[in-house]
Amino acid sequence: MTTTTDDPPAGPHTGPDEITAAMLSPEFRRDPYPLYARMRRECPVHRSPQGIWYLTRYADVEQALGDLRLSNDRDRMTRAFGARDGGLRDLSRLTARLGRVMSNTDPPEHARLRKLVNKAFTARRVEALRDRVQAVVDQLLDTAVAAGPVMDVIAALASPLPHSVVCELFGIPDADRDRVKEWFRALGRITEDIDRAVEVVDQFEEYLMWLVAQRRGAPGDDLISGLVATQGRGDRLTDSELLSTCFMLITAGDETTTHLIGNGTLALLRHPDQLARLRADPALIRPAVDEMVRYDSPTQTIVRVVADEVALGDRTLAAGDVVYLVLAAANRDPDRFEAPDRLDLTRPVTRHLGFGNGPHFCLGAPLARLETELAIGTIVRRLPDLRLDTDQLEWRPNPLQRRLTALPVTYRTPPNH
Repeated sequence: MTTTTDDPPAGPHTGPDEITAAMLSPEFRRDPYPLYARMRRECPVHRSPQGIWYLTRYADVEQALGDLRLSNDRDRMTRAFGARDGGLRDLSRLTARLGRVMSNTDPPEHARLRKLVNKAFTARRVEALRDRVQAVVDQLLDTAVAAGPVMDVIAALASPLPHSVVCELFGIPDADRDRVKEWFRALGRITEDIDRAVEVVDQFEEYLMWLVAQRRGAPGDDLISGLVATQGRGDRLTDSELLSTCFMLITAGDETTTHLIGNGTLALLRHPDQLARLRADPALIRPAVDEMVRYDSPTQTIVRVVADEVALGDRTLAAGDVVYLVLAAANRDPDRFEAPDRLDLTRPVTRHLGFGNGPHFCLGAPLARLETELAIGTIVRRLPDLRLDTDQLEWRPNPLQRRLTALPVTYRTPPNH
């Protein structure tokens, strides 16, 4: 077992009500990791007063991600969420509205859908975007630099980049991209305005039906055309599955990557030794992206529902129970990672859980890595003396995610740039 001096000191046992209250506090929003560390030590398999289980140890979360008794099925989620008060009941309205896709089905249906989508969303298709992603990064930074020596990394780069890339990947016309961006923003604030999110799902689905019809009449080299083509051979995506898959891939590729770029840039600014190391060796950026995901993933927690009774340690999780798999806590587990609260771009290769694990490992991880690699690598290369321009950062009020509202920085540019 490895240890770290970065863990907060042990204290009295943290009771259930105290943990629930702490997760709603401003301190938790600013920095959730001290509470995660305490939960790992004192109550790693914890049941809240609302009946939600929290898993915070790496070994437990890794096991749960591959355990088919912990379900991601849409209908089971809808029933479990709808039986509870508060935010989960609100979310049941959205899960009931969404179609069946890889992210809300279990094997064997999940395996079938993923195989079909993999035929269109290939690693080669993603890598072919490299030059285009770099061009978008350069263009966005040119615009930001021209405006002066202060920049909000989220607004200037991290938000418009994945939006532009996703729109290009799916062949969304230029005239529609602002409207699609507004839909993305609304969906990124599901927990803050569920009514608007449900409304957006309806609007987006209608738009996607139109876009799919266009591609059937005039196929291109975009991802929607590739998905439509899978309907013409062997096992196929149904029309409903095709629409839901397009919705899932488009929305998943936007907000998460935005905040991976934001959180990764912030981590470097708060670890100037690692920022200097990356400046000295730009080739470190590829492994550095995974260390940034491990260190401060924008997806902190994912949700499962128990399909069949599961025993974890001395606790028994019953069928129908809701389980929060706290990826961010698992990725800071000192039993798995040496000095886990320290960013280390040269950390030996270790399997973090920031992109999930098992059957539901994130399909878009290669694209997220590519965009983050080029965005942060270019910022570091082009903007010397990069510094954080505030000590009052604001985080979105969603305990399942870790997402900045803004990331203001100052910098200087080389005289010959």
